[in-house]
Amino acid sequence: MTTAQTDKPAPRKPLRLWPGVVAAVLLLLVRFVAPVVVPETMMFAVLGGLVGALAIVVWWLFFSRALWAERVSAIVLMIVALFATSRLVHKSIANGMMGMMLPIFSIPVLSLALVVWAVASRRLSSGPRRASMVATILFACGVFTLLRTGGITGDGDSDLHWRWTKTPEERLLAQSGDEPAALASAPAATNKDADWPGFRGPERNGVVRGVRIRTDWGASPPVELWRRSIGPGWSSFAVRGELLYTQEQRGDDEIVACYKVTTGEPVWRHRDAARFWESNAGAGPRGTPTLSNGRVYTFGATGILNALDAGNGAVVWSRNAASDTGKKIPGWGFASSPLVVGDAVIVATAGALVAYDIATGNRRWLGPAGGGGYSSPHLVTIHGVAQILLLNGAGASSVAPADGTMLWQHRWPGDGIVQPALTADGDVLIGSGSGFGGARVGVRRITVGHGPGGWAVEERWTSIGLKPYFNDFVVHKGHAFGFDGSLLACIDLRDGKRKWKDGRYGNGQLVLLADQDLLLVLAEEGELALVGATPDQFRELGRFPAIKGKTWNHPVLVGDVLLVRNGEEMAAFRLSPTGR
Repeated sequence: MTTAQTDKPAPRKPLRLWPGVVAAVLLLLVRFVAPVVVPETMMFAVLGGLVGALAIVVWWLFFSRALWAERVSAIVLMIVALFATSRLVHKSIANGMMGMMLPIFSIPVLSLALVVWAVASRRLSSGPRRASMVATILFACGVFTLLRTGGITGDGDSDLHWRWTKTPEERLLAQSGDEPAALASAPAATNKDADWPGFRGPERNGVVRGVRIRTDWGASPPVELWRRSIGPGWSSFAVRGELLYTQEQRGDDEIVACYKVTTGEPVWRHRDAARFWESNAGAGPRGTPTLSNGRVYTFGATGILNALDAGNGAVVWSRNAASDTGKKIPGWGFASSPLVVGDAVIVATAGALVAYDIATGNRRWLGPAGGGGYSSPHLVTIHGVAQILLLNGAGASSVAPADGTMLWQHRWPGDGIVQPALTADGDVLIGSGSGFGGARVGVRRITVGHGPGGWAVEERWTSIGLKPYFNDFVVHKGHAFGFDGSLLACIDLRDGKRKWKDGRYGNGQLVLLADQDLLLVLAEEGELALVGATPDQFRELGRFPAIKGKTWNHPVLVGDVLLVRNGEEMAAFRLSPTGR
């Protein structure tokens, strides 16, 4: 009896698809659905997307039952395609998220494409199956060559557009008739105090006094006075009388601009041949002009410090603080707003202070080196001694205005972005932190003592009840109010405990109407909101659509005129005073 022999191979087991499909569904939910429902989860979604992609790769390599040639070739092809795509994408994609935007976005998409291909091609023969694999991976990568980004939000969401669409700045530059009319006679410079001299007001604390407005915006909403397009930049406003001042980018020129408060008409523009751009926040200057004794002082993103005549923009003097101090331009540009103290103007260059003579522009002093940062110098008086505070990457430091010598410092490593604040009894509040790269998050209260032995600094408490990243907070009646992620929060200054956290406004900015226990909030998407500045509970009193687009610029309220702007447009509104 003979046994029949056969050369037929054993039938190949079908692909094990369900683990990959489950991983793909979870990836979709975590990476793309969750941030839409809960925007502040974007950072977790990004991490979850990468973890989900890793899970799909593990499934494909070890549990899919695909031929080993297919398993390995798919992964190798994805790596090669991603490398080739990185050479073809728009510069905003290549540089976005510190150079990680393409991997962060494309790896989850490629992983999903792998699962979709595996499911769709499971019944195809080897040739068509492999051809469709190549086509799917190339298509998934190729999509990213068609995109650009306008930057990211504070929560890390990207503003994606087709690569060929014009940016707001390009549309602005294509307009005509936007240049200031020639001045018949420039207004004479005066020593009149500015209504809003610069960054966050007279004391750099975001507090408005002597103003009370109607809060029933349903019956008395803000009335638009004017609206106009503006070049990109994160500058706020300085205001004196009929004129307002800000900074913007227009093509290859960094602009210091003066406009009329009541009409928005341009009065004059000063141009410097400089352009700063980075993918996350975009182009343009970051600092806010400072008004003092008939001059406007400005600090650009590449380090240009100008002293200009406030009436007509004529140059009094100009210096490059970057070259003067040997500092490299920081990753997000120089962001300091100038501070005038006596006969000197002071700016922060990547965490260190430098002072210039206001008459000549000659350098007076260079302060001690500190960790890089994006905060502005802050003049305060502690124990009767005037001093300049600065928050930088190393923590908080204080120097003497006359010569920049160190008075005291407190180490608390972080991002060094927001302004410090004083409590009613003279303690100092510092707060900053993205949480990335070991940066600290939260707010810390420190007590600064001064005696025969010199200065002494002691931590009183540290709280994560309020975690300002690049959004400045305000202090009012024993409490601090500010942004904790994309929500507002209030903490008690006695112990740092949170009183409430509510109201989703994105990563915006705010000012305090101290006479009315009221916060005027400019949300990240350009909405205005009125919120009670009281610790008992969160109370939103009204909302109003003001401008469109990502809005990180600080609002300004002068009398009953509210000025708002972002990197695309600016507008003025009249708020109804109480009693009118």
